[in-house]
Amino acid sequence: MNRRDFLKNCAVIGAGGFVLSNHSLEVRTGARRPNILYIMSDDHSAAAIKCYGGHLSGVINTPNIDRIAAGGIRLNNCFCTNSICTPSRATILTGQYSHVNGVKNLGNPLDRDRQNVAKLLQQAGYQTAVIGKWHLKTEPSGFDYYNVLPGQGNYGVQNDVKLKEKGRPWQDGNKGGEVYEGYATDVITDVSLEWLKKRDKDKPVFLMCHHKAPHGLWEYNPKYEDLYKDIEFPEPATLWEDKSHRSEASRDAGRDILQLAGRMESSTWPTGQLDTTGMDDTRKIKAAYQKYLHDYMRCIASVDESVGRLLNYLDKQGLAGDTVAIYTSDQGMFLGEHEYYDKRWMFEDSLRMPFLVRYPGQIRPGSINNDIITNVDFAPFLLDCVRVATPSDMQGRSFRTNLAGKTPANWPTSMYYRYWMGASGVPAHYGVRTKRYKLIYYYESPSGWELYDLEKDPLEINNVYDEPAYASVVSEMKAELTRLREHVGDTE
Repeated sequence: MNRRDFLKNCAVIGAGGFVLSNHSLEVRTGARRPNILYIMSDDHSAAAIKCYGGHLSGVINTPNIDRIAAGGIRLNNCFCTNSICTPSRATILTGQYSHVNGVKNLGNPLDRDRQNVAKLLQQAGYQTAVIGKWHLKTEPSGFDYYNVLPGQGNYGVQNDVKLKEKGRPWQDGNKGGEVYEGYATDVITDVSLEWLKKRDKDKPVFLMCHHKAPHGLWEYNPKYEDLYKDIEFPEPATLWEDKSHRSEASRDAGRDILQLAGRMESSTWPTGQLDTTGMDDTRKIKAAYQKYLHDYMRCIASVDESVGRLLNYLDKQGLAGDTVAIYTSDQGMFLGEHEYYDKRWMFEDSLRMPFLVRYPGQIRPGSINNDIITNVDFAPFLLDCVRVATPSDMQGRSFRTNLAGKTPANWPTSMYYRYWMGASGVPAHYGVRTKRYKLIYYYESPSGWELYDLEKDPLEINNVYDEPAYASVVSEMKAELTRLREHVGDTE
């Protein structure tokens, strides 16, 4: 699709008058309603954002993403409740756990008739749009405008990007779409900016700009081919972990870097074949890790550039002061920790979501928050930012006051996680995380229990479940796990 056709089709459909829904929507008056710019990437580890200070922070640069943290707040303990793309996105929209919204795995479509945060904002007079990765199978609902990738979409390096635009016949899943010339991250940014330019300036906006990057297979923009070329990325401390401490259920499971080396040896690998001729397994792991990180961080460079373009637009239009600007990812990602790539696990690198938010006048610049917050809380937070009450069918709660340094006395000190799929070599499991401990149960194995003392063992390399000194902790954590399962209604 050329630029002229895009501009012709990028009409903003007004949300119309304010209507109360059957969820007793309440708009609190007395405050100016901000715009919301919600930028979300796919599989972006907090360790790959400089301001998080992880093991890569000395060699990477993410200046535009860091701008949001510098002007706002960084959440250190933001977690997903099911670390896989489609379920996390459904949870973010609905404010419900996977077993409630029905999206437990990649194959489950989101019921488009289900309530979501975009519908509620739309009813409150917001212009709503989602652009980029959708990955929820069914046609987006609650959005005045959408232009989304079919399925997971592609990067457009080998082939131009396809997007499915509102107003054209919808086809579920991976089907359909019109061709746009360019690299996916750039195209998604271009479309987002054009929508903003054509918005109704008398109404606030809610824009979800969703990038495919840095999801595998990490096809970076060719212009970044030489970025980091002279850098040797530091290895994570757990790359060579001895997993004998683990339960039998997890000890030999998961997608590891040696497997990735085998995939990269293919002549069809999109960013160039990895030559491992004459290498033993140790050297293969080292070589594959370096290639993985170089490709991954080059994808991040385009995302960071996109964030800069969007923030610059807000600045130039005088909108920055009236906009809640958010950067996050749909889950974490292993960058060699525990010798893994991918996500799915309840280990910290997969569980933790980066979350940065800037809201001038409401959040003190350069703040840090350590409260336990999950993606179930995102929708209530977005509604609270614009003074719309959280409907009773949402299971999360707003953390708006937390970001102002006023954490409620009854704020949760634990979170519940469950991964259903049992695919990609990762066994199905559920668990509980408190500020100090994490208990994981791989429930298809009777011996599949693991306990980690995050204060003494932040890298999670010492399973203490069977140690007598932790017997009382095990008992307390099991009781908390049972309580949380009952509290969220996941008792099957």
